[in-house]
Amino acid sequence: MLTSKLFVTKTKLQIDSQLVYAEDFKEMPTKLDKIVAGIQAYTVPVSILERMFGLTKIQADDVLTIIFTSGSTGEPKGVMLTYHNVRSNVDGIEQMFQLKASDVLLGVLPLFHSFGFTGTMWCVLALEPKGVYHFNPLDARVIGNLCEQHKTTIMMATPTFLRGYLKRCDKEQLQTVDLVVMGAEKMPIDLAQAFQDKFGVRPIEGYGTTELSPVVAVNVPDHRSSAANQKGTKEGSVGRPLPGSNAKVVDPDKYPDTSEELGVDQPGLLLIKGPNVMRGYLNKPELTAKVIRDGWYNTGDIAKIDAEGFIIITDRASRFSKIGGEMVPHIKVEEVLKKICASGAEDENELLVVVTSVPDEKKGERLIVVHRPLSKSIDQVLTELNASGLPNLWVPSRDSFLEVAEIPQLGATGKLDLKGLKALALEKFGAQSSGS
Repeated sequence: MLTSKLFVTKTKLQIDSQLVYAEDFKEMPTKLDKIVAGIQAYTVPVSILERMFGLTKIQADDVLTIIFTSGSTGEPKGVMLTYHNVRSNVDGIEQMFQLKASDVLLGVLPLFHSFGFTGTMWCVLALEPKGVYHFNPLDARVIGNLCEQHKTTIMMATPTFLRGYLKRCDKEQLQTVDLVVMGAEKMPIDLAQAFQDKFGVRPIEGYGTTELSPVVAVNVPDHRSSAANQKGTKEGSVGRPLPGSNAKVVDPDKYPDTSEELGVDQPGLLLIKGPNVMRGYLNKPELTAKVIRDGWYNTGDIAKIDAEGFIIITDRASRFSKIGGEMVPHIKVEEVLKKICASGAEDENELLVVVTSVPDEKKGERLIVVHRPLSKSIDQVLTELNASGLPNLWVPSRDSFLEVAEIPQLGATGKLDLKGLKALALEKFGAQSSGS
């Protein structure tokens, strides 16, 4: 295991494995090693260096890495990504954002996460931008100083991390940033607006999954776009697919029996095909065959594609509840609840309330609202929820609210821990009849 002495000491981890410390590498190269390496770098043709270091033996379809999914929706799975998978993603990112040598990319996403692995590590190693790294994406004050010192131009982050930077970074520290790409979670428009108001740059939303190396689609600001006559961004969408990738939506009720493409603006199950589709899950051939059919990867997300090719994610298939025979989207209910529960500008950018579900004897499933302490009573929240225009079936019962000190999130990515959220709800409510 590759790690650092500082990390192991700070976290007090007990690891039953052989440890190789990064600090030890500094002392290993001798002065002669450095001289030889310098001569090789500047005088030996690349083709010879590739043979010397065995790079010519590597095939495009060989596995470069195995990255485990976050486990936010279930047990983590080992995703086998090939050299071609990652390289195609790097090339696509370069083409979309017109990356150049003057760019400085902030690397705070964990490298065991696919967004950090491809976006912040390999884009720096394989392309021209400079990379500036810090091990803790929540350490906003240090990150602000790094951005100011190194004149960072590109930031890749999640909504959770951006909330921290919004609170704790000074405007001057991020004044050189001109591209902020948000992923892992749906981009809250109020957070994007608040970030723009303070720092002068509006975050844009992208979309991806570990199984797709990970970037699938992304919005591109006009000043970064290579297509002068084509709109690059559409707020509310996750952008257009990367070059070389194809996207389509199919009827989730008929898939996989039929994968006929639905029409423009018709919501359905999102499938992706292209060089970024993983080789498969480690030691899980049956699961791989289930999610990849004829080269198309089933994302498990519900989306629609508009006439201009922008993908709009409407929900995760796993974030719907079937109540009384009707599919109820958790995210839609959350959006209304968030507006009702936010008491001020600070609350607007905080994760106050989320929706999950538990089995229900009468209706099949029951919505559960997990929330932090609120400034309004549950009765007041329900009164406003009923007046919002949501269908009655979408409104949780009064006894379906669960107050917690913190909403479950995955510490490394700031992603909502759907599995932990479900466990909380089941522990409290279990399989009961609904209260209304």
